Amino acid sequence: MAEQGMWITRTNQELREVHIDVDIVAYIKKKKIGVDGHVVRMDHGSELKKTLESKPKGRRRRGRPRLRWLEDVEKDVLEMEVKLWRQKAVDREDWGGKG
Repeated sequence: MAEQGMWITRTNQELREVHIDVDIVAYIKKKKIGVDGHVVRMDHGSELKKTLESKPKGRRRRGRPRLRWLEDVEKDVLEMEVKLWRQKAVDREDWGGKG
C-alpha cells in the first residue's frame, strides 16, 4: 500500500481493519454460484454448458479425489439452504442478487 509516496507492508490484522466488511470466502462462493447460474441459463449447444454438465467417464485415479467445480458449488448451495437452485437460476428475477 502506498502512503506518502512509499510502499509499506501491512499485516493481516491491518488488512482486516481496513476491509472490515469483506468476507473473501463468502465473496468467492457467491461469485462461483453466480457463474454457475449464468452457465445454467446458456443455450444447450454452448461448449461451456456441455463441459460443466458432462460426467467424466472411466475411473478416478487412486488417492484423494480432485475437487470438482460443480460439486463444490452444490455443496455451497446446500450450506446456504437454497432449494431448486438450477430452476431459480434460469429465472433471473427469482435468482436476483443471490448468486
